[in-house]
Amino acid sequence: MNYLFYLTAAVAVLSTAMVIFHRNAVHALLYLVTSLLAVAVIFYQYGAPLAAALEVIIYAGAIMVLIIFVIMMLNQGDSTVAQERAWLQPNTWIGPALLSALLLIQLILLISSAPFSADQTFHYIGPKQVGIALFSHYVLAVELASMLLLAGLVGAFHLARHRKPETGRTGNAN
Repeated sequence: MNYLFYLTAAVAVLSTAMVIFHRNAVHALLYLVTSLLAVAVIFYQYGAPLAAALEVIIYAGAIMVLIIFVIMMLNQGDSTVAQERAWLQPNTWIGPALLSALLLIQLILLISSAPFSADQTFHYIGPKQVGIALFSHYVLAVELASMLLLAGLVGAFHLARHRKPETGRTGNAN
């Protein structure tokens, strides 16, 4: 079972390195989703299926959609069509697709393997306990995170607005 952890950790580290060093924002996001999926597989490997599901749903799903929405708002103009054609080339998807396929194979091996041995002790934490903790002890952190996301979205909107040069008023750049 340790070799699966090291393989998953290598995928996470490699994907994260590609996020850092990739120049194209959308390509970096694809590697970031792969990295988040690898972290979810690690959570599942160590007996935290709820944390793995939350990792996929919240981070790899909702937050990535928000980031892609912000990138779409910031990339306005005539060159956007050419950028989209370049982004949809198959060579763009090869790296994240191969790493994600490797994670899928690992997850299938984990699910199909024998249950945990008797010497491993895990304390099960269900969705009810997570919800109670989030909205009682950590309610301030949850609200601050939502305010931070809202501030980022409003900031991206203001960055995406164009000023009309003749009037100085804001409006669309069409």
